[in-house]
Amino acid sequence: MPELPDIVVYLEALDARVTGETINDVRVGSPAVLRTYDPPYDAPVGKKVTSLHRVGKRVVFGLEDDLYIVIHLMVAGRLRWETPGKPIPRKVGLAAIDFDDGTLILTEQGTKKRAGIWIMSGWDAVLGLDRGGVEPLDVSRGEFGEALRAENRTLKRALTDPRIFSGIGNAYSDEILWSARLSPVKRTAQMTDDEVARLHDAVITSLQEWTSRLRADVGEGWPTKVTAFRDDMAVHGKFGQPCPRCGSKVQRIVYSDNETNYCATCQTEGKLLADRSLSRLLKDDWPKTLEELEG
Repeated sequence: MPELPDIVVYLEALDARVTGETINDVRVGSPAVLRTYDPPYDAPVGKKVTSLHRVGKRVVFGLEDDLYIVIHLMVAGRLRWETPGKPIPRKVGLAAIDFDDGTLILTEQGTKKRAGIWIMSGWDAVLGLDRGGVEPLDVSRGEFGEALRAENRTLKRALTDPRIFSGIGNAYSDEILWSARLSPVKRTAQMTDDEVARLHDAVITSLQEWTSRLRADVGEGWPTKVTAFRDDMAVHGKFGQPCPRCGSKVQRIVYSDNETNYCATCQTEGKLLADRSLSRLLKDDWPKTLEELEG
């Protein structure tokens, strides 16, 4: 699922291409992608893009007349920038937004079509989609700790819960916890002030560093390699490979549709977290489906 760094880089690429430009057409390849009907899906036609925003993991286009296009990529949704009038690809194509100089195409791999588009009138309507989590790069250490300790959750769940923190998902939460040397199943109520400070620093460092890396990779081009698994990640997706800090093999816990990667030496005092025991620890603390994770 594209997370905060990926969405920021998408928005920067879009800003260079569509801000100030007029939408010539909105084409829908799969009606299921539309999550609203009023205003209609073609209401943005003829309107200029005046602003771009990130709301959680959503890409938001601000248009003239207080109209907004909201796109949530969910797990497998991706944005392509193509030549003007490019046809929506079969099977994976969901929708297209046409401009004079190019076409933005929303695609999604797989049979489960989770990505969605909302056409909304007024900023308050857009904010109604926000789950309420604090912006992890904008809050003070005290505000961060307050949000973290508001409920007694596992650290993995707290970081990825959109009601607590905005924009962090499965991949970067693994990298953050590895950087902070904290167990993914440690309870927030057990956190010391020092651990909260360490986690806050790791959130800022990891998200800023990954945003900079992705930005450098893209340059003036388009983000074409938006993936949760990157070669230079420390632990996420690196099961069985050596931890870049201590050399121990990266461990994995698979729970429902999600995977947690961690270094036992660096994060859990050498203790292995078995899938069965983690399931007992999480139980109600971890959603059973991706829809629950986002909802």
